[in-house]
Amino acid sequence: MLIEENFSLKDHNTFRLDVRANFKAGITQPEELQELYANPKFKTVKKLVLGGGSNVLFTRNFLGLVLKMEIGGIAVEQDSADSVIVSFGAGENWHQCVLWAVEHGYAGIENLSLIPGTVGAAPMQNIGAYGVELKEVFHSLDAYDVKTGKISRFYNEDCKFGYRYSVFKGPRKDKYIITRVYLRLSKKPKFNITYGNLKETLEQMGVEELTLKNVSQAVINIRQSKLPDPLEIGNAGSFFKNPVVEKVYFDSLKAAFEEIPGYEVDEGSVKLPAAWLIDQCGWKGTRIGDIGVHDKQALVLVNHGNGKGKDILKLSMEIQKSVFSTFGVELEREVNVV
Repeated sequence: MLIEENFSLKDHNTFRLDVRANFKAGITQPEELQELYANPKFKTVKKLVLGGGSNVLFTRNFLGLVLKMEIGGIAVEQDSADSVIVSFGAGENWHQCVLWAVEHGYAGIENLSLIPGTVGAAPMQNIGAYGVELKEVFHSLDAYDVKTGKISRFYNEDCKFGYRYSVFKGPRKDKYIITRVYLRLSKKPKFNITYGNLKETLEQMGVEELTLKNVSQAVINIRQSKLPDPLEIGNAGSFFKNPVVEKVYFDSLKAAFEEIPGYEVDEGSVKLPAAWLIDQCGWKGTRIGDIGVHDKQALVLVNHGNGKGKDILKLSMEIQKSVFSTFGVELEREVNVV
């Protein structure tokens, strides 16, 4: 296993921030984690697991060891008349795995097309898009216990999934490293095209009969029209979570702001689109030096070239203050700050 020193992370975070790590090791199998954690040289060194780097904001150099997750492999573990359980290595590219599932006729994750990052990050934050969340197809995962050095299996109920949440973002954060993810995918698709403008996009595409492929393509088309390509403009996709408020409070907001949109989560709560709140506060298209807010999607903060992570963080805090003072709603960052 190659361990590199003074390693540039610019090509390993989608904000394209020019920061360095003291050490970097590529992890291609779980045994390498055991080897590294047993190595006296790295016993007390701070460690950071990095997948696609699409959900991280580096505000400084990382004074420690970056574990670059590169565990690969896709395999059908169980096959029945109605469904399959498929295992994906934590280092596999998420979107490529969605395309693999679509190609094989396995349904359940087509609405999650083009979400950046690796498979290991998907259950950590229970990724979701266009009315679908990972928890709906999640079966289990394998994770390395950094304390015992053993691999543990966690099932759906063990992960305590919530909106962009799992125990691996909460009480089990930094205690386990996800190495493999198992999803139960269906052979009999039940399409969900009610969210956002998915139905409208499919109509524009001239789709008469729904297939996994055209639903996936519609999602790809929408995302590409709204979100900037990190290869062209540094960004981490949605910077903030969509806030959830009590229905009573939403009604009071509706009285003050007639056009405020909201999506009922359950009987007592409503999800607000953070992008709309930010846009109403006048932030969309803002540019301060080399950082700013994207001009097409207010939920996306961008690095136009030589921006600094600390400045992006500062901008995000200004946006949070602005939204709170206008709407009384707190925005929570979706991106992990390092």
